[in-house]
Amino acid sequence: MSTDQETKSEPHSGYDFGAIEVKWQKRWDEQKLFHAPDMPREKYYLLVMFAYPSGDIHMGHFRNYIIGDAMARYQWMLGKDVLHPFGWDAFGLPAEQAAIKRGMHPAEWTVKNIEVSRNTLKKVGISFDWDREVASCFPDYYRWSQWIFLKMYERGLAYRKDSLVNFCATCNTVLANEQVEDGACWRCHNPVTKKRLNQWYLKITDYADRLLESLDHLDGWSERLRTIQRNWIGKSTGCEIRFQLEGTDFEIPVFTTRPDTIYGVTFMAIAPEAELLEKLAIPEERKKAVAEYIAKSISKSEIERQAVTDDKDGVFTGLYAINPLSGDKVQLWIADYVLASYGTGVVMGVPAHDTRDFAFSKKYGVPIKVVISPVGGPAPDASTMTEAYIEKGEMVNSGAFNGRIGADAISAVIDFVEAKKLGVRKVNFKLRDWLISRQRYWGTPIPIIHCPKCGEVAVAFDKLPVELPTKGVDYIPKGRSPLADATDWVNVECPKCGGPAQRDPDTMDTFICSSWYMLRYTDNKNDKAPYDVAKCDAWLPIDLYIGGITHATGHLIYFRFFTKFLHDIGMCKHEEPAVRMFNHGMVSDAEGRVMSKSLGNVVSPIDVMKERGVDISRLAMYFAAPADREIPWSNEGITGVERFLNKFYRIVEQVAKAHPGPVDLAKHYDVAGLDPKAKEVYTRLNQTIKKVSEDLDQLQFNTSIAAIMEFFGAFSPTGGSSNAFDKYITSKIVQVIAPLTPHFAEEAWEMFEHKDSILKSSWPKYDPKAISFDTVVVAIQINGKVRDEIEVDRSADEEAVKSLAMSREKVRRTLKARRLSKLST
Repeated sequence: MSTDQETKSEPHSGYDFGAIEVKWQKRWDEQKLFHAPDMPREKYYLLVMFAYPSGDIHMGHFRNYIIGDAMARYQWMLGKDVLHPFGWDAFGLPAEQAAIKRGMHPAEWTVKNIEVSRNTLKKVGISFDWDREVASCFPDYYRWSQWIFLKMYERGLAYRKDSLVNFCATCNTVLANEQVEDGACWRCHNPVTKKRLNQWYLKITDYADRLLESLDHLDGWSERLRTIQRNWIGKSTGCEIRFQLEGTDFEIPVFTTRPDTIYGVTFMAIAPEAELLEKLAIPEERKKAVAEYIAKSISKSEIERQAVTDDKDGVFTGLYAINPLSGDKVQLWIADYVLASYGTGVVMGVPAHDTRDFAFSKKYGVPIKVVISPVGGPAPDASTMTEAYIEKGEMVNSGAFNGRIGADAISAVIDFVEAKKLGVRKVNFKLRDWLISRQRYWGTPIPIIHCPKCGEVAVAFDKLPVELPTKGVDYIPKGRSPLADATDWVNVECPKCGGPAQRDPDTMDTFICSSWYMLRYTDNKNDKAPYDVAKCDAWLPIDLYIGGITHATGHLIYFRFFTKFLHDIGMCKHEEPAVRMFNHGMVSDAEGRVMSKSLGNVVSPIDVMKERGVDISRLAMYFAAPADREIPWSNEGITGVERFLNKFYRIVEQVAKAHPGPVDLAKHYDVAGLDPKAKEVYTRLNQTIKKVSEDLDQLQFNTSIAAIMEFFGAFSPTGGSSNAFDKYITSKIVQVIAPLTPHFAEEAWEMFEHKDSILKSSWPKYDPKAISFDTVVVAIQINGKVRDEIEVDRSADEEAVKSLAMSREKVRRTLKARRLSKLST
């Protein structure tokens, strides 16, 4: 054997991780240890987010999955029936783009990657119940995605309309609002433009209030996550007021949360993409300028248009509207800072009391009229204002409303508007209906047939699934669905009239697949329904859901929406899918870039495992940082935990050899009967059990490991008559580290002559009588400087402590004839 080989193998001592990991993974599989029953007794549903099979898993995935694995194993030891399933978000852009890049069919590429990633996860020893596995690209799964779509269609929640949509020219497909990040595509990060298309939507806005209100009851979700969702849903209370186009009966509705400023309206601004513009008769001399401005504006991202800057663009239409309360004539403009997705796509411009309106008026010379004043103070002077006064103050220059203040002013104007039938009190949401059409091949076909005579015809439920054709299709995206050119597939008979018709050529957004997958796991082999309702109700809600906060405004809203809908149609008794949500930190490379296949900076867990083993790699990942913080991955952090685990293994070998007989792990020792050294070890053991239990409940793995390491600073086997005690202590620590180092723990447990898996043992309970020491350390200060320390009984009175202190040589020497007066512990 070479010197290099000797050096490499020496630190592992007797802990042959390679053989141990293979042994226990094989045994877990043979025993179906992680198999979940259909109807649990005391249940714990733990779920990590769906994986995109666009390549093998990397260390970022590894961190996510070992967090879930530790919690699942902990819950098994607490006596729960655990559902810990896994599956593949196999449709959609990530998988399709990866396949096209390699010149492979998406189906071939996806299935291959599922196999590779599944094997990696099994080698890593994650405790998934593979009998529950699902993959969204197979007909036995997407059949039920189509079923749910048709149920929504029956109830008017799925509909089609023409509209300007977000379009990514690079990916050649439309995107939902939630898939546009800072004006760029969520997948390729290239700029998103607008395009008018006929598309399918789901009416998520019908659930906006419920999605918002139930956030208050999700105590297991972080306040940060709930705030992100509240802001995305964006509830606003105000009123919709109708302005009449000058010289016509045509009315322009506008939503406002500040109706108290209505007397200050000097212009109105319409979004460039608002459908309302098609109904306006723009004067001939303004048509060219208006058309050019609209074309320029809709090419900008919403982020650019909403930026808080003084440079606000607009174009005058040449038209005027009439203020319904003041009777004033106000200019009608088109402005890119107004979005068609909010309210009616029109805002009333009040320059004196809105920051963006003020910037706009200064740029274009639009009049400024002050109608709100500080309560009891002078009104701002429109001619000298340098910024808008945006507070809710006292109404001035507002006719009969003068003197009204704040909320009272707003309510009074709304009451008047409603009484005069000029508008209505209204609640508005920022949340828009979910655009689900995709002009891509690799997705769930939309189960609708278009007939020239009958219009839209839903595919019958008993004719599902509408299968995606896998042969004879040019799947390369061209800006319209590739399925439109699959003539044998797209051309069908109308189910109603029997005449020629066509299937809908678009496929569904991949987020449809992940909006209900947590329910399919409860009954994944059901071919009569999406799942059995009784089984679903027995397992839901998810007790702990683990994934990234990047999905806060997409998936985490969508799967809440689907759960509420399925509740409404009697398919689930629960309205919320997950009671606790944990957002793990991302894993970055040495340069601080988040690991991503698209960046080519991923590290495979398999490479790390081959060199150091699974459990050592797990410990290093857990120990590097709190689970909710970002972590820069480096192999340098492994050495310390490797030494620790090898030391632990040597102690197990020593103890197992010294005491081959059984020990009673259910007992608690009488602290008073232990010698001082044993008492200290026993107390530290119970402190460690308490600390690790509390930390695991909060997913604080790094501090759990630190506590176990600290324990070993005070413990080493003493042998002799203490052999049984040593084995008791070591067995307990093997149990508390078991969720974190499962292969190591199983091997140690077997070495201690247990026949069943350590997961079938009971999680150790700490002895409440032995979590604090009977003695305390007292520091002796003389003139503010610590001169000595003494250990005294916790119940000792002050005189006893002083007496003991005065017996110390250092104290007597320092004090000489002076008196000890101050004690501090």
